[in-house]
Amino acid sequence: MTAPTLTKMIKIEVVVAGSDAPAVRELIQSVGATGFTSLSGVSGLGHNGYHQGRLLFNQQAALELLITVVPEDKVDALLAGLRPLLDASSGVMFVTETYVSRPDYFS
Repeated sequence: MTAPTLTKMIKIEVVVAGSDAPAVRELIQSVGATGFTSLSGVSGLGHNGYHQGRLLFNQQAALELLITVVPEDKVDALLAGLRPLLDASSGVMFVTETYVSRPDYFS
């Protein structure tokens, strides 16, 4: 149950190689999202083994986590763009319901 003063939105988190991050950022902006958070040097264990978070030679050698929150009416367009990108390269996407206190920040 949520407080009546909160507004339901959708949070999309994408972990991709640094070389794919610019395409994800452009896609997020193209659907009208008002912003995103980007964390580089992400580490973790997945299908392709362990990925260290430290940079080796450049920003593109590391994984990046991009997070955005959008109203439900923007989700389908964003997912339609992300699916082909993730089908063509390694990465993972998480989509969850979330609630925000200032919905005007996301519209």
